Amino acid sequence: MAGAVITTPAMWLAALLNPPLKAWQRATGTGGMAAFFLAPNMAIFGVFVLIPLVMNFFYSMTSGSAYFLADRTFVGLEQYGRLMDCGNYLDPGTCREDLFWKAAQNTAIFVFFQVSLMTLTAMITALILNRKIAGRGFWRAVFFFPVLLSPVVVGLIWRWILQRQGLLNYVLYTFGADTHDWLTERLPAFTAAVSVSVWAHMGFFTLILLAGLQAIPRDLYEAAEMDGTKPARVFWRITLPLLMPNLLVVIVLSLIRAVQIFDEVYVLTGGGPGTSTMYLTQYIYEVGFASLLRNPGLAAAASIMMGLVLVVLTLVQLGLGRRNEQKGARE
Repeated sequence: MAGAVITTPAMWLAALLNPPLKAWQRATGTGGMAAFFLAPNMAIFGVFVLIPLVMNFFYSMTSGSAYFLADRTFVGLEQYGRLMDCGNYLDPGTCREDLFWKAAQNTAIFVFFQVSLMTLTAMITALILNRKIAGRGFWRAVFFFPVLLSPVVVGLIWRWILQRQGLLNYVLYTFGADTHDWLTERLPAFTAAVSVSVWAHMGFFTLILLAGLQAIPRDLYEAAEMDGTKPARVFWRITLPLLMPNLLVVIVLSLIRAVQIFDEVYVLTGGGPGTSTMYLTQYIYEVGFASLLRNPGLAAAASIMMGLVLVVLTLVQLGLGRRNEQKGARE
């Protein structure tokens, strides 16, 4: 009875849609049918991605604190010039928008350490989980579980652990060790930001590398074992080259995610102490929305510059990956 209640309306709907769909297919062919089914997704993509992107570009060429474009003043490339007005780009103190370049500097350092540590940790974890170990399925689920958590929840959990009166200091105090201000000192706060980000997202990248490892034919390892090849040589000559496409995906995706870091670090440290953990996305948020002297145009210009840097870095990495694949094919 319940099945009939569900299937009967579905059959009526199919009967109504069948004639116009057949007419559309006769008129446009297979390609037209593909476009028909892609149209809803493309509409969503256009409304929530393309249109905001175009609007963001127009915002970057205006000034004022108003949010409606009609109430803003067109200034051309003035906002970009304001961001680029700098005596020495390596010294944020010489720049007109010193906070922007300080955030850019912090982001570059964060990306270098976070992506390196993320890739290395995900690789080691994937290699371990690819072995025949007890409870392998359980451990895979354990490493992936943090990915399912909201970044805000991740930040709150680790803030509760690392704050002055938090769990970690309580454990250290219980065992007679010295306690530390993990979130109010520059180096510990940066280390916490990198470590928490790696912990939160490592499981996703581990699964990508694990899928690549499981796709490598086992007979290659059996042949290497019969030849008496050392494990280190097997890794460098078999595993790593065949895993390179997956590794490239991991590096590109982790780079994009690291540049856009905001949620968990903002909840964890709020950008402090001072501005030591303020990154570009937080700068854009503060300038565009949170500051009393908000400047949406300047925030939009900063976001477009960040996006262009991401595009360039991604293209460079993809080009290097393609070159390595071509080199490997020739060899």
